[in-house]
Amino acid sequence: MLHDRILVDPEKDASERQSSAGLVIPATAAGPKKLAWAVVVAAGEHVRQVAVGDRVLFDPEDRAEVTLGGKDLVLLRERDVHGVAHVPDDGGGTGLYM
Repeated sequence: MLHDRILVDPEKDASERQSSAGLVIPATAAGPKKLAWAVVVAAGEHVRQVAVGDRVLFDPEDRAEVTLGGKDLVLLRERDVHGVAHVPDDGGGTGLYM
């Protein structure tokens, strides 16, 4: 990866959701903008706040998709990340910082 770019693996397709009652909400339904979680696969040399293996929160509409080895990945700039969830080594606490 070059500069401030990160390559992430989205956890699931956020376009189709399921409500708490079990109803499937299609991607075409208009609603509030939702952010999505992904796991960082690779990071560029100028990335400071994110490490490989971190879970990041990003806007799924502002992304560039790439397919590597049959897997769909997303290319982002570090500034496009809205939050990072880091699991501490001791296992205590939530590890969320935004």
